[in-house]
Amino acid sequence: MSVKVDLLVSARRIYSVDKAFSLAECIAIRDGRVVAIGRRDDIETSYQAPEKLDFGEAIIYPGFIDPHCHFLSFGYVLQRADLFASKSWEETVERLVAHAAGGGDYWVQGRGWDQNAWSPREFPTKDLLDRAFPENPVCAIRVDGHAAMANAKALSLAGIDQDTVVDGGIIAKSADGGLTGLLLDNAVNLVKNAIPAPDDATKRQALEVAESRCLAAGLTSVSNAGTELDDLLLMDKMQEEGGLRIRVYAMLAASQANIERFAPRGPLLKDRLTARSFKMYADGALGSRGAYLLEPYADDSTNRGLLTLNPKELERVCGIASASGFQMNVHAIGDAAVRLVLDTYEKFLIPGNDRRWRIEHAQVVHPDDLKRFGKLSVIPSVQTTHATSDMGWTEDRLGPGRMGRAHMYRQLLEQNGWLANGSDFPIEKIEPLRGFRSAVFRKDDAGLPKGGFHIENALSREQALRAMTIWAARANFEEDEKGSLEEGKWADFTVLDTDLMLADEAALWDVTVLATGIAGGILFNRG
Repeated sequence: MSVKVDLLVSARRIYSVDKAFSLAECIAIRDGRVVAIGRRDDIETSYQAPEKLDFGEAIIYPGFIDPHCHFLSFGYVLQRADLFASKSWEETVERLVAHAAGGGDYWVQGRGWDQNAWSPREFPTKDLLDRAFPENPVCAIRVDGHAAMANAKALSLAGIDQDTVVDGGIIAKSADGGLTGLLLDNAVNLVKNAIPAPDDATKRQALEVAESRCLAAGLTSVSNAGTELDDLLLMDKMQEEGGLRIRVYAMLAASQANIERFAPRGPLLKDRLTARSFKMYADGALGSRGAYLLEPYADDSTNRGLLTLNPKELERVCGIASASGFQMNVHAIGDAAVRLVLDTYEKFLIPGNDRRWRIEHAQVVHPDDLKRFGKLSVIPSVQTTHATSDMGWTEDRLGPGRMGRAHMYRQLLEQNGWLANGSDFPIEKIEPLRGFRSAVFRKDDAGLPKGGFHIENALSREQALRAMTIWAARANFEEDEKGSLEEGKWADFTVLDTDLMLADEAALWDVTVLATGIAGGILFNRG
């Protein structure tokens, strides 16, 4: 007699991504979890369901997981002026003007400009902003979120003048001492803090539209890096109401409010919302010369970047995390920042531990520090698209002698035998398949460079798939619940029209997400 289940899902090929990297053709699902997976004939003979989903010649994978992104911020980006891929500062300001003309808030906000894509590759000044917006305050965030341009009105409302100083940040000045409007790293927060906080209705809309875009990209789980208490409570309420269906791993901002609420009671663990880590920022970004380096920038010999936290505060929070069972997730891009974080972690981690404390990004790592990842079981949480997005100017920043330290993903993987690969959206596009291509082929969206960018640090196809499924789940302590399609785990899956393991390289630049399922429910269907 066949066993009754809720749903049978079948396709030409199903990658379970279990330890053996097993293949299957059909999944039996009950109460949102995998009951059995195997050959179609075997499953359909052994299990009976009132509903069957046959995806024909498509390929099914475990639901894609982004282990490092800015989920709520992405929702806000979609509400504000789109400055991505602007070809000049003039075009950037034009986009801000067009956005403001559509009506909206007193504050004009946008994100996405990148001076490295312009000619010349120079930071702008606020003159155009001041002329275009004499009455409205403007805050235009750079693509990486670590720099911003503000007009005179915004600077005034933020209380910034020629004498303002901020630790871990730069308020840029011209040769005559005037403010240029450029703010780097912690200085950006001075303006952000002057902007009225979004109300819950605005946050809800941002979360809902972000979820819709993520599901369409094949994502079933996202890790929101730097979650404030009010935002977490709203996410929790929405998920309890069924208004937010994607799974969220919330890295808590290391604020006193979050520490006081969660450290005494331990991690928050729910089916679709987890909070068990503290997120901090050790430095800025390489593109804005804020990444903290051991030696000066090759294109700015007076600058080593910015340390954006007090080392004593990092040690204090690490002590709290160690005592309360929380994970640490620290942003460190430059090799000096990576070394500082490893030095601090070493005070709390013993070899062979399973704390899974992470370094987010780890874009530049000194060779002397590489093996410390393995010794301390520190997990690299990387974004392979950063290598291919930044490759046009990375050597300008580091010089040829330090290029071997940059984006060394294969060498980082070898330290513990695994790593997690995300996107860091909205800094990058949300599509996880871009990360897969960048990991395997080290090429950008145009398929360049022909031989791959420092191809010696490419991952295999299997490694790249694991890094966005089971290893991403493991980086969040969730590998027993998701990340692979195995008996007892959540039936989260992504359906593609292409076999990522077997298709020709060229075909992987034209892959379509056909459907996305969470707990057996189809939440996106291209139809």
